[in-house]
Amino acid sequence: MTYLQTLFGWLGDATWGWALIPFLVVLGGAFTLLSGFVQLRYFGRMWGVLSDGGDRDGGVSSREALLVSIGGRVGGGNIAGVAVAITLGGPGAVFWMWVVALIGMATSLFECALAQLYKRTEPDGTFRGGPAQYIRHGLGANFSWLAVLYAICLLASFGLGFSAFQGNTVAVAAQDSLGLDPIWVGLGLALVTLVIVFGGIKRIARVSDVIIPIMAIGYIVLALAVIVLNLTEVPQALWTIVANAVGLEEAVGGGIGAAVSQGMRRGLFSNEAGLGSAPNVAAAAAVPHPISQGIVQSLSVFIDTIIICTCTALVILLGDVYVPGATDVDGVALTQQSLVGHLGDWSQYFLTGAVLLFAFSSIIYNYYLGETALTVLSDTKIARLLLRLAVPLVVFLGAAAPGATAVFFFSDPLMGLLALVNLLALAMLFPVGLRLLADYRRQLRAGAVEPVLEISDYADLDLDRDAWAAPARTRPLG
Repeated sequence: MTYLQTLFGWLGDATWGWALIPFLVVLGGAFTLLSGFVQLRYFGRMWGVLSDGGDRDGGVSSREALLVSIGGRVGGGNIAGVAVAITLGGPGAVFWMWVVALIGMATSLFECALAQLYKRTEPDGTFRGGPAQYIRHGLGANFSWLAVLYAICLLASFGLGFSAFQGNTVAVAAQDSLGLDPIWVGLGLALVTLVIVFGGIKRIARVSDVIIPIMAIGYIVLALAVIVLNLTEVPQALWTIVANAVGLEEAVGGGIGAAVSQGMRRGLFSNEAGLGSAPNVAAAAAVPHPISQGIVQSLSVFIDTIIICTCTALVILLGDVYVPGATDVDGVALTQQSLVGHLGDWSQYFLTGAVLLFAFSSIIYNYYLGETALTVLSDTKIARLLLRLAVPLVVFLGAAAPGATAVFFFSDPLMGLLALVNLLALAMLFPVGLRLLADYRRQLRAGAVEPVLEISDYADLDLDRDAWAAPARTRPLG
């Protein structure tokens, strides 16, 4: 066990420590420049998906796929992660979270568009895809080993490891605020998870369609109440963020370097752009053109970091709890105490409820990622049944046994490795992504309200013809 911990510790240092963040930023910057700032060009079209909630033959709607992705992205990173970034990097870290999110919107657009392009039709008529599929079918048989490596990392880190962490988060929050026994919390959470995961992607999407708007809008409303109560101080808080980010003011040791490092790292942890997780969900949607879903998925990055993380940052900076340079109160405790200072003791219970919903949405999201990975390794009914039984068990263990999550020490390092594999594939397939984007733009210039992929134009690629035989005609997004 000591040898394994050392090995995965080295892997974590090699990926998150020095390789992954520069690769993500450089590649995201290249995508942004070479695409002509696509995330800004189509920013208005992103929001049209929020009114698109109809059923889809063969897949979930664009909005449902978006909400499942938001449910996975939005979580502890938006509440505890922002607080940690401010504590260790100063208020300026928030600015660099914004920067990495704006760059990541382009990365997310291309990875999700490629997942759509190379998606496969399941026996039940639904779609499945993601980095493993666009590696295997986009890069060819010589790279099948890379697809398998990605699938193993995805299954182990998201499908199992992070589910235990989320179960533990729910149990701790419920015990601290409500005094509930972690064993009973874990049992209840496991049973609900069991019911949902046996319903497949469509049930997961329906559940997300209900709980994600509730938790996101509720948290944003709470933060807006704080902002309104302190409206005259908001400009100063925003100035503090910018001034700390560019070195005009220094809040913590390390100055601008600490702000850049913490902001970028926490931003990437929060929005997951480029990590290869969201494309697995994006591929399940039935849309007329791959770029359409790519544009939609960029919105989840914007909502996660620019909106929700900023709300958390303002709640902290407008309060009296945060003291620059002090580390005695950080994480979720800093956010929770700041809310109590603004709105009173009742707000901590609301925040607990938000944490519960955030964690639960992440659990069902993580399960679907694990199921997608499993189809690459062993696409059998028995294997899928074992996974559907294993995930609720892992959730229960994470919730009921505080020390159990230490067993999943491999999760972060494997997530770093799968991100590097995904970014390598994105770099190699970027010409295909630009080809899709050019096709999308050409149809818009020709007057199309909503571009449609013509499968005959991509006869040279290894695509699933059945998945694109009759493109879904959805409501206009413009």
